[in-house]
Amino acid sequence: MRQNHKALLALEDGTTWPGYAFGAIGERTGEVVFNTAMTGYQEVLTDPSYYGQIVVMTAPHIGNTGVNTDDPESRKLWLSGFVVRAASPRVSNWRAQTSLDDYLREHGVVGITGVDTRALVLHIREAGAMRAVISSHEVDPNRLVEMARQAPSMEGLDLVHDVTCAEPYHWTDAVEPQWILDRNVVSSDTDRHAFHVVAYDYGIKHNILRLLASHGCRVTVVPATASASAVLELDPDGIFLSNGPGDPAAVTYGVEAVRDLLGKKPIFGICLGHQILGLALGGTTYKLRFGHHGANQPVRNADTTHVEISSHNHGFAVDADSLPKSVEITHLNLNDGCVEGLRVKDLRAFSVQYHPEAAPGPHDAAYLFEQFIELMKHMTPLGK
Repeated sequence: MRQNHKALLALEDGTTWPGYAFGAIGERTGEVVFNTAMTGYQEVLTDPSYYGQIVVMTAPHIGNTGVNTDDPESRKLWLSGFVVRAASPRVSNWRAQTSLDDYLREHGVVGITGVDTRALVLHIREAGAMRAVISSHEVDPNRLVEMARQAPSMEGLDLVHDVTCAEPYHWTDAVEPQWILDRNVVSSDTDRHAFHVVAYDYGIKHNILRLLASHGCRVTVVPATASASAVLELDPDGIFLSNGPGDPAAVTYGVEAVRDLLGKKPIFGICLGHQILGLALGGTTYKLRFGHHGANQPVRNADTTHVEISSHNHGFAVDADSLPKSVEITHLNLNDGCVEGLRVKDLRAFSVQYHPEAAPGPHDAAYLFEQFIELMKHMTPLGK
């Protein structure tokens, strides 16, 4: 960290937030959002769903546990910038292999520390997520505010093309035994690979793939642009729709493919995959004021009436009023009432807006992977 090197976060509404540089020196634009998780900053940094965003952490001390090679959720860091109240100058954890400062610098991510994140988060809550610039290069407030105003809006932006894989690949790594908390997760090799799942990569997280493998799935990951016919040629037992960044309505190729797959195979979607399923079913999506980003969102399960504490990362949501009557709303957010889950039994399709793979986050919704397994177990042709 460079306590004498000034940095600045400038928002399109003209407000500026001073601090000091850490991580890479540079200048990046993006949509500024805040994350309320107390832990899991490495997973946040490597989550492709944050592509194109500047993330503000509400927890005051970030970097205490350092960084390791086991926790990344993808092949690289995707976010545009990282904003913290106090970046820890010391690392204290037995798993740590490097510091957060060095990690950001190595991967070219611009960071800023010393920011009054409490005031900044309150401002974003009132004004909403907006375009911003983070700079440790040239901190002229007027220039940076104008730069923020010229940055592209997240609405209408297809970012999936930038984060998806170029070619199909197979995934076999399961959850390591010491991290298994769900009794339904396969802990031995005996029952593995009983089902073939084709997973659409809209920006898929590694822990989703690990959990699918741990539940007895042989996983083939395909690019977001894969057609329905190409997926069906792989003869899957089920189809998974992953998380990802940007505006779901802009991912028209994904919506078209899922629409063509409905009813042919069991489908399970998470986050952006949930939104794409909603669009494929005839619904619409809308942008939230400041989104849901964190590991402590309360969601009510309509089937059980239980409240699940869940991990979230989304700036868009499915409009409940736009969905056909055949679509059941299975989960609702208790903070703002937005749709957190949907299901169409006749089509064997369901999805959730939040992250049951929970990296970072709680494990209240791990049962959803087992529901997907049950759908594949009882797969029978429609109409029979």
